Amino acid sequence: MTVSLLGATDIRRLAASLDVTPTKKLGQNFVVDANTVRKIVTAAAVQPGERVVEVGPGLGSLTLAILETGASVTAVEIDHRLAERLPQTAAERGVPEGALTVVDGDALRVTELPGEPTVLVANLPYNVSVPVLLHFLETFPYLQRGVVMVQAEVAERLAAKPGSKIYGAPSVKAAWYGPWRLCGNVSRQVFWPVPNVDSLLVGFERDTTPRGGEEERLRTFQIVDAAFNQRRKMLRQALSGVFGSSSAASAVLESAGVAPTSRGEDLTVDDYHRIARVQQGD
Repeated sequence: MTVSLLGATDIRRLAASLDVTPTKKLGQNFVVDANTVRKIVTAAAVQPGERVVEVGPGLGSLTLAILETGASVTAVEIDHRLAERLPQTAAERGVPEGALTVVDGDALRVTELPGEPTVLVANLPYNVSVPVLLHFLETFPYLQRGVVMVQAEVAERLAAKPGSKIYGAPSVKAAWYGPWRLCGNVSRQVFWPVPNVDSLLVGFERDTTPRGGEEERLRTFQIVDAAFNQRRKMLRQALSGVFGSSSAASAVLESAGVAPTSRGEDLTVDDYHRIARVQQGD
């Protein structure tokens, strides 16, 4: 059975039938170009038989492109009208029964995913993209890789390396789970409505061995937040609130092999993890 994708006319007709107008509040910019959704799926290297989770499927353009590969999809949708309509759209477009599961809910609050998907593919709402990604990586350890479309500056920040001006807390927190890479550009013109920002594809692969337990992650992220909240200051000053004083911070940093005069943007995720472990006494 062949899955047929949605075109621009199909999407507008479907939206009109549901009385759906894309809203800025929910970050809804629907992709109306079949080549673009296939490009995303190709970048994610989705294979037949894989279980994929999609966040914010909307009217289903990317969903159908994933299903076209022979993979199955768990789709998490916050808009009740769209969540209710998506299975019907899939059936009408040739998707086999059982290939699509829809979770009607807020991606930031979901704690279980049917089928334990291993791949994340999504066109993420710009206003919640980083929180959603970090929540999914933290909550679902079976997620092994993914490619998402996000605002260009968010993608660049996620994939940034130490020493760059755009390297920040999201860069370090994302790297806790594994490496990130930029996967391609997306034209503004493939969206309805056309957004006033550029988009990029960014991908990740989870490390085969977890970096540390939950307590270590929380401690590391606390240190990361403190470092970048005052990123222009030397770490011995920026971390004085975490360790009680600048002299105490200097002692911990030196024990971790990090110069107290460094700044937050100079450190890798491994550096931050070492500082957290020294603080713990490991």
